[in-house]
Amino acid sequence: MKAHEFDRIVNKFGMETRQGRDLLAWFEHEGRVITRTRRSKGTGDLPFVLIRKQLALSEQQLRDAITCTLEHDGDVEILRAKGLL
Repeated sequence: MKAHEFDRIVNKFGMETRQGRDLLAWFEHEGRVITRTRRSKGTGDLPFVLIRKQLALSEQQLRDAITCTLEHDGDVEILRAKGLL
């Protein structure tokens, strides 16, 4: 996964972010942190599998998020179906 793809997902899902040594991102729902992830500021590809697990998405769902077919509301429904909300 490229850094710009990660950033697109963070923006699309409305995740909160904080700059530090890494870019930290988390998804809050009703004041509670549901998922969190991070990306290094270094060069190179990001670990697709690790980010997928941290966001509680399947491989296809994460690919859909990257290609803009999965939006914020869809992510909320996925998390609700998994019992995280």
